Amino acid sequence: MTTPPPLLGTLETALYAADLDEACEFWTRVIGLELIARVPGRHVFFRTATTPRPQVLLVFDPGATAVPPAPDARLPVPPHGASGPGHACLAVAPESLDRWRAHLQASGIAIEADFHWPQGGRSLYFRDPAGNSIELADPAIWAGMPPRTAGPDCAGR
Repeated sequence: MTTPPPLLGTLETALYAADLDEACEFWTRVIGLELIARVPGRHVFFRTATTPRPQVLLVFDPGATAVPPAPDARLPVPPHGASGPGHACLAVAPESLDRWRAHLQASGIAIEADFHWPQGGRSLYFRDPAGNSIELADPAIWAGMPPRTAGPDCAGR
């Protein structure tokens, strides 16, 4: 087996929502993301960061993306989708979490959980209109995670 080349990080995160108008309103009005692309009945895309490289949130209608592309499609993206609620976590400055909590509550969004992780950092959990679990978190929730030194690997060994 060869060694894989290095990755640069996560470029896209995908969630699914049957009502794209409602999703667009939520992600722009409540969360404040910039809408960067929209194809009615198929998807809405949002910019989540520009540095150190672009990062985007893709919200697809699961019924539209389950259909394979036409043989002559200009962009033959393979079919994809999910059923049930998904999860996405967006990084926020730790000092902004109280402001985020107040903003979400003022926007009528129920907070499902708000806690500090044992390894450091804090997370807020709530739902988008499609029922996806959304987390706003201090990046420290992963910075303090020690390397895996024991226990089974991915193959269970």
